[in-house]
Amino acid sequence: MTAADKRYARRFAVLGAVFLAVLLGSLLLGRYALSPGQLLHMLWTKVTGGAADWPLSDDKVVFAVRLPRVAAAALVGAALAVSGAAYQGMFRNPMVSPDILGASTGAGFGAAVAILLGAGYFGISAAAFCCGLLAVAAAWLVSRLSRTNQTVALILAGMMISSLFSAGTSFVKLVADTQQQLPAITYWLMGALTAVRLDDLHFAMVPILCGLIPLFFLRWRLNLLTVSEAEARSMGVNTRLLRLLVILCATLATAASVSISGMIGWVGLVIPHLCRMLVGADYRRLIPASMLMGASFLLIVDDVARLATTAEIPIGILTAFVGAPFFLYLITRKKKL
Repeated sequence: MTAADKRYARRFAVLGAVFLAVLLGSLLLGRYALSPGQLLHMLWTKVTGGAADWPLSDDKVVFAVRLPRVAAAALVGAALAVSGAAYQGMFRNPMVSPDILGASTGAGFGAAVAILLGAGYFGISAAAFCCGLLAVAAAWLVSRLSRTNQTVALILAGMMISSLFSAGTSFVKLVADTQQQLPAITYWLMGALTAVRLDDLHFAMVPILCGLIPLFFLRWRLNLLTVSEAEARSMGVNTRLLRLLVILCATLATAASVSISGMIGWVGLVIPHLCRMLVGADYRRLIPASMLMGASFLLIVDDVARLATTAEIPIGILTAFVGAPFFLYLITRKKKL
């Protein structure tokens, strides 16, 4: 193992340790106090299948409220960060985010329509997920009909589809009831994990993992998307198929994440840049680093959101407070991105 490999291994060890510490800390933090020993005992007993010897109130707080929310925050953070990194490599643009093809705006429109129709939480999540996929599929089909450069056409189609779905969401907000429906739509669009329960986690976990796992195993091929088409094809890589797989996996992860968390911005833009500063631009290291850092980042933001004030702050507001200053720092750096 070279000195560089040892250095990167130490950095990954730090990222892993930070993630585990933040994960356990998030399960402990809250207005219902739990000791670290009590929490570890409960988790170990559940894993080993032992009999529960703790109060029912503790069981509900940990396994019905905190664990689903913490797991959702980790999954959503990892999904958005990895999707952002994958899109930035595919489009060879460091300022690309996971919603470039309209997945987030499509999901927002689906959720707004579901709230307008009086659907329950599961119906809202399902509508958001389906409309997120529909938006990206529409952008892809429009780009295939274009005679210009396919990458440019895909970006332009994504912008067009996003604009259409944003307009649709605005119209739904216009006709929504101002007493109940409009506040619910507005709050959902700001992003939050307040209502996440085990059933919602089960609903989103499968598509998120179906997006993350292939991207993890294809991470060495993602490096080939950053070079020219001719060079990649000379290495025997079907770039068209690879781009389609990246779009499909990133869209699954993004749409599923937005369907349970609402629209959370900046994670997919900021975290990949932080990871590049830490482990470099090689996607063999960038993808796993983005998973760990994205999960840790959103866990910390969610902890602040639920503990900073008596009324919970939407996560989308906090991520904007962090992401916007960092974005300004990135675009004013003298060093080329």
